[in-house]
Amino acid sequence: MSTRQPAPNRSEWRRGWPVVLGAVVGSGAGPALFQNLSSMFVPGMTGEFGWSRGAVAAASGLGFAGSLAVPLLGRMVDRIGVRPMIVGCMVALAAAYLGMATMGGQLWHYHLLVLALAMTVPGTSALAYGKLIAARFFAHRGLALGIATSGLPLTTLLLPIVLAEVIEAFGWRGGFVALALYSALIALPIALVAIRTAGPVTRVGFTELAHVSGVTAPQARRDPRFWRLGLTGFFVNLGTIGFVTQLVPFGIDHDLTGKQAALLLTAFGASQVAARVTFGALIDRYPPQRIAATVAGVSALGFAALQWPGLTLPGLMAGVFCAGLMNGAENDLFPFFAARLFGLRAYGEVYGTLIVVALVGSGAGIIGFGALHDATGGDAAGLAVASTALAIAGLLFTGLRDRPAQG
Repeated sequence: MSTRQPAPNRSEWRRGWPVVLGAVVGSGAGPALFQNLSSMFVPGMTGEFGWSRGAVAAASGLGFAGSLAVPLLGRMVDRIGVRPMIVGCMVALAAAYLGMATMGGQLWHYHLLVLALAMTVPGTSALAYGKLIAARFFAHRGLALGIATSGLPLTTLLLPIVLAEVIEAFGWRGGFVALALYSALIALPIALVAIRTAGPVTRVGFTELAHVSGVTAPQARRDPRFWRLGLTGFFVNLGTIGFVTQLVPFGIDHDLTGKQAALLLTAFGASQVAARVTFGALIDRYPPQRIAATVAGVSALGFAALQWPGLTLPGLMAGVFCAGLMNGAENDLFPFFAARLFGLRAYGEVYGTLIVVALVGSGAGIIGFGALHDATGGDAAGLAVASTALAIAGLLFTGLRDRPAQG
């Protein structure tokens, strides 16, 4: 693959901003939103069905088995384009939410529906939107990806307050209906109109479906850096995702009310926005490995600080903010490195396979955090594991060599 980058073009933002806007809205409604907000539904479901927190966490974690299909769906993105994938995944997402709203007391129903949510990742994440952005941005790719992937944290920042009111008024089932309506009737139309406004890629002489430079997926998988990058995602998600899915019960265990505990989700969302935009701009100017390692270290310290006894709401929010920074930065760094190191030729399949490795960490974290809580009666063990996992991720980033793969 050629190491030569096209010259910076001042028209990047003028031509590409609609795609960035579409990604902000579309990716902000994806299944990762439920991942971040799922703890708001835990008290209602456990109260009505008698499920334990560990049982709910296990069902959510096992649902990530759907990620095994992501590389195949990523290959479809490479071959048929992003728009059909976006439409199909968003419609399936809304259907899964409506299914959750009508659940009975069978835990396996919840398991199956979370599996269905996981299957919509390709059309609601940087797997689809990142390819469009990487094709349109070169000089400002990091910042563009940072803003584009901020849709999830922005939604996580704003929606908990509204969703808490909906759940209080209509119950947890009404909350799932609200998520379905938002996905299908608000986010999907806005994303499609924005992408259509941007038009085809013409700046470097190819359209969305034309041949582009880079290595094949098998070539990428033979590169040791591919697996190092995947392991960073595994450890970041192992530490952060299990925690965020238990965040509201965690706050309640620290003597917060339900609405106060929802503010912890707001703090987590704020950390995601800050990380993606700030560090997205920094990796355009400085070695991205150093930026990533530094952020991972800060997050590790955040998890360690949350173990301090007697923390009040401001202290808990500050700890959650710091702990969530690496999870936010990762969603910018992953598509950035996938395009930078392996090109766009097989971007969908390459990035899709990296997502699988990261989602294995998500599943392990969700199951592990809930199981450790049930086994120990508290969250100290889970927080210690999370802090260690983030420290390991930082070390992995420091050894990620920055040279193009050979195609």
